[in-house]
Amino acid sequence: MTQTKVTWHGHACFTIDMGTKIVVDPFLNGNPKADITPDEVKADIVVVTHGHSDHLGDAVEICKNNSAELVTMVELAWKLAEENPDLKVHDINISGSATIKGVRVSSVQAVHSSTYNGEFVGPPMGVVIGRDFRGHQADSTRREYLNRAGHLGEFRIYHAGDTGVFKDMELIGDYYKPDLSMLPIGGHYTMGPEEAAIACRMIRSRYTVPMHYNTFDKVMSDPGVLADLTRKDKSTEVIVAEIGKEMIFDDSGKMVA
Repeated sequence: MTQTKVTWHGHACFTIDMGTKIVVDPFLNGNPKADITPDEVKADIVVVTHGHSDHLGDAVEICKNNSAELVTMVELAWKLAEENPDLKVHDINISGSATIKGVRVSSVQAVHSSTYNGEFVGPPMGVVIGRDFRGHQADSTRREYLNRAGHLGEFRIYHAGDTGVFKDMELIGDYYKPDLSMLPIGGHYTMGPEEAAIACRMIRSRYTVPMHYNTFDKVMSDPGVLADLTRKDKSTEVIVAEIGKEMIFDDSGKMVA
């Protein structure tokens, strides 16, 4: 059985190892909570949810260091490619997907804003990440095929990016069925833990990791509030991740370490 390894590096930055190595929103330089530097990141895929500096961060540098491919919203992708002609970008839009080295990254809605150097660079997005099911033996029935939402394999991760709570999170839960969700709880710029608890009830992931909190004064928050609220309604199991500590999941969606 294959495993997926997930590590939080503070703020909204995660590294994910599905055999193919992924980093999402690699804000490391300038991040007081980061436990690694851009030079230490090993990645095949770099995913950026929107253009704000605390998410785009060191993405271009990491791509160049690793000959990695960048997945982001189309307008931001075009802008970065214009500035960095050797950068390989996948310019997806909402509900679009890109498959790189057996991993499929699908774009979903986020309710926020997105600028880069003061310029509007398209809407923000969340992403659903999983192994690309189409690279495996085809299922024999239509029902089994449709259960593999978006061609994604068994274990699926939803990284919400920066967002407020919105009703279509129900659709993300219904269609993509993420096993693990990463949700912002810092308030001020995103939803806080109370709104995130509502999001958890709509998404219904087996596990939820809070993110985007306690990095700066304006995003101070208590993940225990989210854990308490979701424990009452049994909507998800909240994992309060330790920065730099690896979490391991099997393909059934169970956390094994």
